[in-house]
Amino acid sequence: MKNLRLACLTICFLFIAHYALSQERGFGAGILIGEPTGFSVKGWVSDNNAIDAGIAWSFYREASIHIHADYLWHSFNVFHTQEKIPIYYGIGGRIRTAKHGDAQLGVRVVVGVGYIFRNAPVDLFLEVAPIVDLAPSTELSGNGGIGARFWFR
Repeated sequence: MKNLRLACLTICFLFIAHYALSQERGFGAGILIGEPTGFSVKGWVSDNNAIDAGIAWSFYREASIHIHADYLWHSFNVFHTQEKIPIYYGIGGRIRTAKHGDAQLGVRVVVGVGYIFRNAPVDLFLEVAPIVDLAPSTELSGNGGIGARFWFR
């Protein structure tokens, strides 16, 4: 079971790294504070689409490790301001492991809002994500938090 989890993690991060590092607009890395709390990365694949991923710790349920990756769609014209405040939504997957060696695999649907600074390579975001765990049993849960990323170009 541990080898399967390690293989899944490796494939997820190689997939994310390929898209995040191959973009002309660079990629962002930062923190996510909430449930769970940890690290976040994001890379643009087009002007309106991105892939994000995170590795974090859940203090709520058995001190578990949470890993997710999502494909996101952004809308930059919801707020009519000079600032870039995108609304985004997406779908992805989540793996959560607990102390006892149990692993959960689920589908994540994320909705959020961001703030992209004009004169600094930083963005802020707030997101919520309902999750349907599919294995080992079907269960409904969720994630949510605020975060910030520094952008490398």
